[in-house]
This record gives sequence, C-alpha cells and structure tokens, in this order.
Amino acid sequence: MGIMDNALDALYWRDEILQIMYWFRGEELGEAVTPRDLAPFLGAEETFIHQQLERLVEEGYVTRQGPNASDGLVHYQLTEWGIKEAGRRFADEFAGLTGQAHGECNNPNCSCQTLGPEACAGHTPHDH
Repeated sequence: MGIMDNALDALYWRDEILQIMYWFRGEELGEAVTPRDLAPFLGAEETFIHQQLERLVEEGYVTRQGPNASDGLVHYQLTEWGIKEAGRRFADEFAGLTGQAHGECNNPNCSCQTLGPEACAGHTPHDH
C-alpha cells in the first residue's frame, strides 16, 4: 500500500468517524463515545477504531476521557473545532437528503439557504 493510499484511508476514516460522532451527538445518543459504540456503524474492529480515534485526538478533533469508572472504557468526545468540522462534513455528505424535506428554494437570501431548511420553520410563510 502506497503513501497516497494511506493518506486517502486516513481521510476516509476521519470523515466517517467525525460524521458518526456528530450524528450521535445530534440524536442525543451520547456526547462521549467508545470504539464499541461506533463499531456497528463503521463495520470495523474496535481496535482499529481506537487507533483512528487516537489519531483524531492528535489532530485536535476529539478529546480522550477515561477510562470511565462505570464501564472501564476510554471515551472520546468532539472538541469545539471537531464539532464544527464534523457538522460541515455531515452537512456536505447529506445535503441532497436534508434539503428534500424543504423543497427547492431559488431565493439566495432565504434563511433556509444560509442557515438550513429548519430555519424556515419559525418564520412566516414567504415566496420561494
């Protein structure tokens, strides 16, 4: 495996893990996760996920906590920067799906274009 393959693999796993951690956080499934929590969603071994999470710690995306007294496991949580980066990646990945519920909007000044489709829910109806 060449250097480029390793770099592409690292980017792939970083994006996948950040998106899942962001999703966990958004669904209130947990602020801090373990490799065991992520394994079913990533289809990878816990040891491999642990290695990837440690890389994300080094890069500043997540922090390490623990081992936790209740379960004896190390937990990982998104940093503020990690939340922003994960949110951006999540939005990019699912843009086609999340925009469908709101419908097409051609007004570039509409709050749904600048803040996302959910931003229109609290506003009075307006032309799109």
